[in-house]
Amino acid sequence: MNNKFIETNEESLAALVKKGLKPADHELADSKTPAFKDNPFKLGVASGDPLSDSVVLWTRLAPEPLAEDGLGGMPNRKVPVQWEVAEDQNFRYVVKQGLSLALPELAHSVHVELDGLEPKRYYYYRFKVGSEFSPVGRTKTAPPVGASIPSLSFAVASCQAWYHGYYTAYKHMTAEELDFVLFSGDYIYEYAINSNNLVRPVRLSNAHNVKTVTLDQYRLRYSLFKTDPDLQAAHAAFPWVLTWDDHEVENNYADEDSQYGAFTYQFLQQRADAYQAYYENLPLRSTAIPDGPDMRMYRKLTYGDLAEFNVLDTRQYRDDYSSVIVSGPEANVRLDPDRTILGDEQEQWLINNLRNSQATWNVLAQQVVMAEIDRDTGSGESYSMDQWDGFVADRERIFSAFKEYKVQNPVVLSADIHRHVAANLKEDFKDPDSASIGTEFVATSIASDKDGSETDGYGPVWLGNDHVKLYNAQRGYVRCHVTPEEWRTDHLIVPYITSPGAPIRTRASFVVRNGNPELQEVSTETNVKNEKTHV
Repeated sequence: MNNKFIETNEESLAALVKKGLKPADHELADSKTPAFKDNPFKLGVASGDPLSDSVVLWTRLAPEPLAEDGLGGMPNRKVPVQWEVAEDQNFRYVVKQGLSLALPELAHSVHVELDGLEPKRYYYYRFKVGSEFSPVGRTKTAPPVGASIPSLSFAVASCQAWYHGYYTAYKHMTAEELDFVLFSGDYIYEYAINSNNLVRPVRLSNAHNVKTVTLDQYRLRYSLFKTDPDLQAAHAAFPWVLTWDDHEVENNYADEDSQYGAFTYQFLQQRADAYQAYYENLPLRSTAIPDGPDMRMYRKLTYGDLAEFNVLDTRQYRDDYSSVIVSGPEANVRLDPDRTILGDEQEQWLINNLRNSQATWNVLAQQVVMAEIDRDTGSGESYSMDQWDGFVADRERIFSAFKEYKVQNPVVLSADIHRHVAANLKEDFKDPDSASIGTEFVATSIASDKDGSETDGYGPVWLGNDHVKLYNAQRGYVRCHVTPEEWRTDHLIVPYITSPGAPIRTRASFVVRNGNPELQEVSTETNVKNEKTHV
């Protein structure tokens, strides 16, 4: 990206983070613990990006999370924060401890990048400010790279519009035994919150009834969403691996192009503010510290010799489009060989990873649907430019890499559409008899679009594509259990979220065998195979 954004901070965010992680003696002397009006840990704790010897710990001080200036009721001063990591939840066997500074320039967030940990084991962590302790979090390191491991379990979540309902799915997820949670985008939404979309029985100030475009507004929006106790519990229960989609900035943005007509310089400032708030509020490594409107989110995580996760960013580098849905001759624009959803650098990085991978399962953890979805159920063709269908040449280059480098068992994990979908990735989507070269599982939303339903008006459209084997429009998440022999994905749903307390059940389950990318639906404890609706 070539932009003219000018960094106006006196110190870069990277320098500020370094100052917070390794404060000098004089900086500690200048810091002071304030007298808090209330518990400063109201936004909870979190961990993320687990490696075999390392993990990131996070918290943010906010005794008044909904203070309208976005600063959480914190004074404009550096605050010393103690942290400790133990082998047990009672902290009898502390293995790491230290002191960081929560800086006002970073909304008093703390990111502790631990190293020297043992692989494939649980740790407990907590923070302390003055006499106040945070909740206790539990995290887990990854196994050694290349190590033979028998299994891996994780969940995929996305799209959590807090105002559309309760995070009941997280309550159920927290009861699972998982190695980590993959979050695939739309952690917040930028829309104004008011009586037109607010389901929860709460009263919010007018500060929430605005579209978020400034740093203080983004900070307040994260605070609002993160006050949810079920979201906090899920963060405290597992390490998270996060990537973003569009709503962390604004709907359907593409690189430096706003969908709402903002000038480029205005949108780049908005993007810089959005990216800073994203970093401040999530357990991300220092490699993700934003530099103005730029932030490196794509990265690789490896779980022994079992699975390699390529975490992608399909939003920051993509080409724009003039229409979301294209049909007829207009659809030819999507075939332009120069169109990209990844950008050249990220695409080459991904192809190099695929070429060199020795893992049994090779995962693309990303945002938007990769499978071709023709939305014209008749003789014509119609496609979404916002998904990989708008970037056909890019998709074909990835598929070609699958074949050329004999990539073992490609699996694509997606989100964005607030629907559960399972699909075969075809060598030729126009030919139902062509070979499958991979599989795709799309996780529905945690809360976005309210309760949802078993199917909807889009169901016949999606299922009209022969390679699509599941379409469900309810809320929930995806659970994956992976062994050297097979990959099992369970699509879990809750019947409602507009009131609390919904049960959860498995809507459908699919197995992919090592060496055979064809989806195989399996029966579940709820006999959902017989319930499946093919419209």
